[in-house]
Amino acid sequence: MIMDPNDTGALVGRIRECARELARPCVVALDGRSGVGKSTLAAHLAEALDACVLEGDDFFAGGVMVRTDSPEDRARDCIDWKRQRVVLEMLRSGWEARYVGFDWEAFDGRLKTESTAVEPRPIVIFEGVYSARPELSDLLDLRLLLRVSEPTRLARLLAREGSISAWERQWHEAEEWYFTRLVPSEEFDVILREPATSD
Repeated sequence: MIMDPNDTGALVGRIRECARELARPCVVALDGRSGVGKSTLAAHLAEALDACVLEGDDFFAGGVMVRTDSPEDRARDCIDWKRQRVVLEMLRSGWEARYVGFDWEAFDGRLKTESTAVEPRPIVIFEGVYSARPELSDLLDLRLLLRVSEPTRLARLLAREGSISAWERQWHEAEEWYFTRLVPSEEFDVILREPATSD
């Protein structure tokens, strides 16, 4: 199914439909390349659905150095999905979940000193690259893939980061492998992309 990400009403309706079929919290994975707008969309959905948000970037585990291994290896190591799994299992059971996230401000490989608490809600928005990875598929009820044009994505990344470093490029390569080889678009329940416009 293809939907317009700007049609929030239709998307909210699709998620509510999925949640109604369950006797427990509904876990929605919102996946997509860096810079496509996952965090922004997740915040809008959380407000509209009174959902909680689990941020995938908190579980970064790929290291702070430029790596020379394969994109496949980097995609495997980028996110600590085993820690994500524990948190998802708790939220899916209706319990509060606590975890200690990666310290992006320090950016030296350590975790934050304070834990993050996620309150249980009937709907859990699990956003981040690799959120729909196969190792977590049994915990996901709906898998969304957010897409934008490549020029738009790169412009957003440049606006956010100022430049794209070698460190960031290595993770873009890992994402490319993940979305073309491991979890291609046909593996998702809904693809979110804006309709093509004619000039």
